[in-house]
Amino acid sequence: MERVVNSVGDYAAVAGLAPQSPSMSARWTRWLTPSLCDVFFAAILAWLFLAGSGGWTFLLLDGDCGWHIRTGEVILDTGAVPHTDPFSFTRPGEPWFAWEWLSDVLFAVLHRAMGLKGVVLLAGVLIALFATVLLRQVLAAGAALFVALPLTLLAVGASTLHHLARPHLFTLLLLPVSLWILQSDRRVPSRRVWLLIPLTAIWTNLHGGFLALVACVALLAAGSAVEGALGVSGGWRHARRYGLLGVLCAVASLVNPYGLALHGHIAAYLRSSWIREVVQEFQSPNFRSESLFQFEGLMFLGVGVAATLLLRRRVVEALWILFWAHLALGSVRHVPLFAAVAVPLVAAELSRPWRRWTGNAPKASAAGALAGLEAERTPQFLRTSVWPVLLVAVLAALSDPVKWPKDFPAAGFPAAAVRDFGPLLETSRVLTSDQWADYLIYHGCGRQRVYIDGRSDFYGEALGLEYMAVSAARWDWSRILDRRAIDVVLAPAGWPLASVLKMQPSWRVLRDDGQAVLFCRGSHCGSAPTQARSKGIP
Repeated sequence: MERVVNSVGDYAAVAGLAPQSPSMSARWTRWLTPSLCDVFFAAILAWLFLAGSGGWTFLLLDGDCGWHIRTGEVILDTGAVPHTDPFSFTRPGEPWFAWEWLSDVLFAVLHRAMGLKGVVLLAGVLIALFATVLLRQVLAAGAALFVALPLTLLAVGASTLHHLARPHLFTLLLLPVSLWILQSDRRVPSRRVWLLIPLTAIWTNLHGGFLALVACVALLAAGSAVEGALGVSGGWRHARRYGLLGVLCAVASLVNPYGLALHGHIAAYLRSSWIREVVQEFQSPNFRSESLFQFEGLMFLGVGVAATLLLRRRVVEALWILFWAHLALGSVRHVPLFAAVAVPLVAAELSRPWRRWTGNAPKASAAGALAGLEAERTPQFLRTSVWPVLLVAVLAALSDPVKWPKDFPAAGFPAAAVRDFGPLLETSRVLTSDQWADYLIYHGCGRQRVYIDGRSDFYGEALGLEYMAVSAARWDWSRILDRRAIDVVLAPAGWPLASVLKMQPSWRVLRDDGQAVLFCRGSHCGSAPTQARSKGIP
């Protein structure tokens, strides 16, 4: 008998699992017995952070984590969200939107309690939860297990380029959670869909990715209206329901320390052509890495599925896929979001031919064996227990067996120079790269003032272009350094400015270790540690 399973209830019926009212002891047994879903969660953590070569330190490859931690500490110490810049000497006291303040506070609390270990553990748990929620969402929509598993892993692989300890991980998790609620509501309307309104308010203060939910709800309302015009039953009713939901979610996003001004700031940031040209994560994907090859495969599958959906007048799902595919092709930062949106829809469609192949197959055949195994194992992926919580608690308690980072990776940051010349750097007007400035802010515990850091939305085009000009040793580099009264330069060894400064008698090399070159001029050279002055210099 051929049948396409469309819900968890349908699957339970097919598998012969009649719903029962569990006793108290059965409930305790359920919560205390590990499931395959728990195993999947643990396997993702092990695959990405325990067995991988990069380990937990891989999550700290982006220096932005440093200023996020220190911003959270400013909030904890002052009891207020900052409205002006606390970190630079180029724009001190200028208006600044700490638009991820709630994430910053979480990072700061964990950092004070556990150091960087707490921050990377939170990041790793968010990524593992993203994978687990996505798999559960796919299976809850009725997809076949052996279709859902590889596609979920493909989504995790495609998102690895953004596996970094930054606030965007909250968006990575909250988007599939929100889409799960929306898709469940489309099948069976429920009051739970209105939980997206307070969720939007929380999400807005965690990360600017709350706009992804607003966009998806808007597309849902518009697509439902088109479906209604095409004669799809319930289309107009859904359009009104989700149109109201979208408006209320947008209103909820105003619950933030900056009100409507935050939305204007984000809009200006996203429209900036300069940001798209110079910030790598805003540029189009460069299909030369494994993660982007995985994205490419998902994209082709998604576009093909979108065409199939349109033929069946399922406009909403097609709009979701095509909208996020367009954004992902224009900006690599949207690749993980496309994967989160597309995988449940692709899995549901690919499950149709899969079940046609396995549905009527003899039990002794390969297809029949797979069908039997799927019927047996799928319910184990549709529940969870307390074991993931216990696993995280054990990881938090462990120290030696797990290689927790005590600093940002030395291969990407000037750890030795900061260690040996910390007091000099904290008391100087330093020019360094934006990533290394994030690192200086972190190690300066908020005392360090920088020329520019990773907050590209704050510094703007004029200062950004000046920074690019001086690092490239443009003709007026000396004038820029004098105008900004910069007396210390911590330059990546590959900067053209590093080569030029070595030829200037007024600039003295304090350290050159092949990774970073530390220069000073004037009276600041006298305050450099005598012991470290010759360190690393041939």
